[in-house]
Amino acid sequence: MISHLEGKILDKNDKFFVVDINGVGYKVFSHSGILVKIPEIGQTVKIWTHLCVREDAMDLYGFLNNEEVDFFETLISISGIGPRSALGIFGRKTAQRLILELKTKLAKTVVLEKGGRFKEMGDAFEALVSLGYKAGDVRNILNELPKEMESVEDKVKAALKKLGRG
Repeated sequence: MISHLEGKILDKNDKFFVVDINGVGYKVFSHSGILVKIPEIGQTVKIWTHLCVREDAMDLYGFLNNEEVDFFETLISISGIGPRSALGIFGRKTAQRLILELKTKLAKTVVLEKGGRFKEMGDAFEALVSLGYKAGDVRNILNELPKEMESVEDKVKAALKKLGRG
């Protein structure tokens, strides 16, 4: 795996940049939030990467830190969410800010009408809405999930699978 690159920027546009490392140019896809922070052509860059190997391509995706790579890998591990969709989610909110918001929301406890602890449903709802999905769509998808699905992570993953197909 290629997990880190350091070299000079050869080219840069709104979807990717090219890093020259000892005469080899690596095309690295990223989202706009990262691309605006990448140095200008000719300057040195240090980035963390994820290598996505498919039948017809080997694509590198670049990030500013390892936490963003971890978040990206979590997103693409969900069925129905590929690397391009995951970059779109990053484009709406940076991973670091999203993770911070989710940690804050997960720490809250919401008690609903039945008296049980259902903070997971509320937290999953808030997490999905913060990713840019419409509240009505999120509500409908969450209501379709099996009642025995308890953790926020499981609810969010299952909902992202369904939302990714739509």
